[in-house]
Amino acid sequence: MGKLIYALCMLTSLGCTILLLRSYLRSRYRLLFWSGLCFAGLTVNNLLLLADKLSGPALDLTTWRLVMALAALIPLLYGLIWEE
Repeated sequence: MGKLIYALCMLTSLGCTILLLRSYLRSRYRLLFWSGLCFAGLTVNNLLLLADKLSGPALDLTTWRLVMALAALIPLLYGLIWEE
């Protein structure tokens, strides 16, 4: 059941990414772009989580997931600080 929930979380992140970037293309509001990049990274993070759970104890992707989560939040942090 947990793997299904992880897959749904990944699909939700992907949906948010698509909606944010599509809205950015329509309005050119820069904060939507940075948020879309953040959610794209979170989608990859959720994909790594799903791969980690499906592979079992043979493969540990914890470090890669944490690095991806940090990389996903950096564009949003940049956008929140430097965009007007």
